[in-house]
Amino acid sequence: MSVSLEVSEYVAVVRLDKPPVNALARETRRRLIEVFDEISERSDIRAAILTGTGKFFCSGADLKDRPDPDKAGDFLGHNRLTRETGNAIRECAKPVIAAVNGPALGAGMGLMAACDIFLASEDASFAMPEINVGLAGGVSMLRTMVGRSFTRRMFFTGMRVPAAEMYRRGVLDEVVPAEQLMPLAMQIAQDIASKSPVAIAYAKQAANMMDLMPQRDGYRFEQNFTMALSKTDDAKEARQAFLEKRKPVYKGQ
Repeated sequence: MSVSLEVSEYVAVVRLDKPPVNALARETRRRLIEVFDEISERSDIRAAILTGTGKFFCSGADLKDRPDPDKAGDFLGHNRLTRETGNAIRECAKPVIAAVNGPALGAGMGLMAACDIFLASEDASFAMPEINVGLAGGVSMLRTMVGRSFTRRMFFTGMRVPAAEMYRRGVLDEVVPAEQLMPLAMQIAQDIASKSPVAIAYAKQAANMMDLMPQRDGYRFEQNFTMALSKTDDAKEARQAFLEKRKPVYKGQ
């Protein structure tokens, strides 16, 4: 199977597992959509980690599975599937941590961009190399991560950027030695999973909406969520646990 799912202690680990470079064919994209839709609805999952097996995070689109321009509808169907792959991660009801263990190229970098928190190993690298094979894509994603000039430089040249440089530019949250990547991702995921599931679900929605809304409207949007959350059983439990100096026991209600 090209994508695996493991769940333990409320944390899901999703692994791209398509040797040698974890390229994205249509079957892999369908599986990713299926997995993240499943994560959204499972009550035993409160946070997720996306990573790759082997030395690559994801090399991008599988060039052996390109759409046929002579087959009516094939390109449109392929493009729709490509969009929905990122949407399934971005719209997942649970926070998703990208643990980038190696090169994240083209659509692979797009997978990371759809996640909520970006971590990488020291040997990870990033590029939008479509221009090198006569194609172009990804500028709408790049412009949300780096400045105007560097967006265009990456887009026009296909240059590969090391993790240290992406960290320097404020794209990556942390860059660590390879052996520390998954322990760090798991630590953050478990911290998220220890919070109220209903509060985290609202927080994920609020974070996504803040990408789209002006600050004034966004703050009002958040206030409405806070008001709704204050009436939940989980919020009452959190307050009671704080007063009693104990760990809260959440029910997701």
